[in-house]
Amino acid sequence: MSETVRTHHRVRASELVGRNWLNTGGKTLDLEALRGKIVLLDFWTFCCINCLHVLDELRPLEEQYSDVLVTVGVHSPKFEHEADPVALAAAVERYEIHHPVLDDPELETWKAYTARAWPTLVVIDPEGYIVAHLSGEGHADGLAVLISELVAQHEAKGTLHRGSGPYVAPEPTSGTLRFPGKALFLPPGRGFSAPDARGSWLVTDTGHHRLVELGTDFHTVLGTFGSGTKGYGDGPAAGDSAVAQFNEPQGLVLLPEDVASRAGYDVVIADSVNHRLRGLSLADGKASTLAGSGVQRLLEAGPARVDEDAVGFTGELGGHPLDVALSSPWDLVWSRKLNAVVIAMAGTHQIFSFDPLTGAVAIIAGNGLEGLLDGAPHEAWFAQPSGLAEDAEGSIWVADSETSALRKLVVDDDGAITVESAIGKGLFDFGFRDGPAAEARLQHPLGVTVLPDGSVAIADTYNGAVRRYDPTSGTVSTLARGLLEPSDVIVDHTQSAGSEPLLVVVEANQHQLVYVPIPKEAQQVDEGAVQTHRPKSPVAPGPLELTVRFTAPTGQKLDDRWGDPTQLKISSTPPELLVSGGGTSVGLLRTLELSSEVPEGVLHITARAAACDGPETEDGEIPDHAACHLYQQDWGIPVVLQGDGDTELVLDLRGMD
Repeated sequence: MSETVRTHHRVRASELVGRNWLNTGGKTLDLEALRGKIVLLDFWTFCCINCLHVLDELRPLEEQYSDVLVTVGVHSPKFEHEADPVALAAAVERYEIHHPVLDDPELETWKAYTARAWPTLVVIDPEGYIVAHLSGEGHADGLAVLISELVAQHEAKGTLHRGSGPYVAPEPTSGTLRFPGKALFLPPGRGFSAPDARGSWLVTDTGHHRLVELGTDFHTVLGTFGSGTKGYGDGPAAGDSAVAQFNEPQGLVLLPEDVASRAGYDVVIADSVNHRLRGLSLADGKASTLAGSGVQRLLEAGPARVDEDAVGFTGELGGHPLDVALSSPWDLVWSRKLNAVVIAMAGTHQIFSFDPLTGAVAIIAGNGLEGLLDGAPHEAWFAQPSGLAEDAEGSIWVADSETSALRKLVVDDDGAITVESAIGKGLFDFGFRDGPAAEARLQHPLGVTVLPDGSVAIADTYNGAVRRYDPTSGTVSTLARGLLEPSDVIVDHTQSAGSEPLLVVVEANQHQLVYVPIPKEAQQVDEGAVQTHRPKSPVAPGPLELTVRFTAPTGQKLDDRWGDPTQLKISSTPPELLVSGGGTSVGLLRTLELSSEVPEGVLHITARAAACDGPETEDGEIPDHAACHLYQQDWGIPVVLQGDGDTELVLDLRGMD
């Protein structure tokens, strides 16, 4: 289907209803108070990497149109922990959100605006009518055009009111660390500071956009790296004279000494919001860029066409490493078998590798689809991988946060990879349950490490716990509880012989590192397995007519130079839910056949459309060298089968009213 869909009826925006407001100085907002402004509703949840991308996409628009545009973040939680108002307030501060946020724990406003995916954007004009409904990320250019059109239209009508918005900055928190992400042990002689017989700890001070080297007491600051100002820049990084800049750095890995001496740097840093890998030389405290163009990875370079390989598993990525697009690298580990840095590429739901000696960047597992699917690396699905650790056999353990899963890359002696799952069921299943791994549940884990006995410790972030998986018995137990969003776990390397084993835990929302003992007997916990608090869509068994609406932004045209520039990829969990209509084909219309034998499940839908900038040439064709854009959104839609359910499903990739 190459036509765009546009409706012309005017729909009045629903009122904003929730539990509380943040960033308003304690005031409650309503649409009447926002009349005269262009209002952009951003339906988000703080676990979602795509939502974090959108926050950064919107910042330039908020600055450019500060006197006419009011962004309202509507926080509609996926995980149980995200419904905690204290956790939400911490997330609003952590991600430096400078607009009002509505706390919508019961998804009342989410349902009123028929949101079906995180993130969803809704634009409301100054008279209170909905003019656009957008899913996914990558809409900044189209929004800029739409906002300028609305400004001109309503200024002419006299319905636009310029002036400051309702945002009120909260009181900032202070401390040595601010929402630390990951930590790395530096052995004696490899730290930047004066030699310490016990070594030191290098911590990504994510909220301060820098790195901090701490003594083993976790309080003594031995050095800092980065200016502390959000941004991007190489050069001297140490101390008060630092000019190097980072943007929410996360994972760290210390290269083997022989590799470091040849590469010219010691530590590789996942500079998440800059979409880059950075290097840090501990000899002189200088930062450099190793890989990443700084442009967020959305699709392969080349013509704006949609096909099976436009986004997905492509193996080694050619070209200079600084020209390769990355997307929110979150954690790093050195692989002895691959002789490379392995990267949890959270933004594309994939696992990458980086060779420090050649600069080669490759995709080693994951085809880019979001979910939980094992098998060959090019067939596997991940969902925001955020933590990595290597075991004694050279396998890589993965904290796969959005599926609340513990995954494993089994690496053989030839470097071949197979993906397995130890804990986890799917995108919407989580909980806090010990016992057999098949029944155990986690909640959005971000960190993982391998213990001396070969078992695996997990930073079970949204459960505020450290969990342990024993591969020998196939069971899960709990090592510690009561932590505030632990984001990483590392085995302590400073212990004396015969002392009790300890873990170092990065407690992000407490802004600190803490020690946790590893007891001989783990606690047993069973608080149940639950699913995401999100409405299931009632659908009828039999034919289901699926329509994905897409309207190219003003000034763009669907790129039909190589055929239909749209595509749908559809599957289901369980697979038996979908009798027919699955698979990948062009077009944004599809008839699905749903089984009457399956009571409920999840429809996985990926929609893509390619459009290029105009103006068109005289013959109506897109000019050569036009800038082109890929629009993509993944939906995981929980459905329940019932006789009186819907027989149509309409989704907006980019809908305009």
